[in-house]
Amino acid sequence: MCDATNYAVGVVLAQRIGKLPHVIYYGSRTLNDAQANYTTIEKELLAIDFALDEFRSYLLCSMVVVFTGYAALKFLLKRPKAKP
Repeated sequence: MCDATNYAVGVVLAQRIGKLPHVIYYGSRTLNDAQANYTTIEKELLAIDFALDEFRSYLLCSMVVVFTGYAALKFLLKRPKAKP
């Protein structure tokens, strides 16, 4: 699960057992001056990048589902022919 604000990004690694998620690890970091000027979409993507980098050892060879609350990003990730 990923989220970004104007000042920081926060991520949670959880494992679903049954229907309930069980937290394995929390991660967060503040944005530097250049990253604070990113657009909202770029900040949300930065949060996903941070999560995948931070939890890399946990995620190798497994299926991953990313939860984000930003609707525009969800639309872009589902779009099959999105431009870079």
